[in-house]
Amino acid sequence: MVRIEGVDPRMIANNLTPYKPTHPGEILKDEIEYRGLSQRKLAAQMGISPTLLNEILNGKRSVSTQYALLFEAALGIDAGPLLALQTDYDMQVAKSDKSFLERLANIRKIVAML
Repeated sequence: MVRIEGVDPRMIANNLTPYKPTHPGEILKDEIEYRGLSQRKLAAQMGISPTLLNEILNGKRSVSTQYALLFEAALGIDAGPLLALQTDYDMQVAKSDKSFLERLANIRKIVAML
């Protein structure tokens, strides 16, 4: 978290939580379109099905470590930031799930009583 003296940390752009989390597939999709690549060709180059690639690009499937490394090899995009973006996406989705948050709160209550 970025801190600046005299400024509420919640008001610093780097500390804001986006309304809608960004799935790494969105960024990859933009990159593929920018480069004028076809999804079919890229999928073949990566050794995955076009359906699988499309699911990743449309945020229906996570970018795993293996997929991130495949994108790195095929597109020259570093796998680390893709994985970090996937983790951030997963965390934000989990934190917006009310039933999961209730479950966490219950666990914290139990642990606090021990």
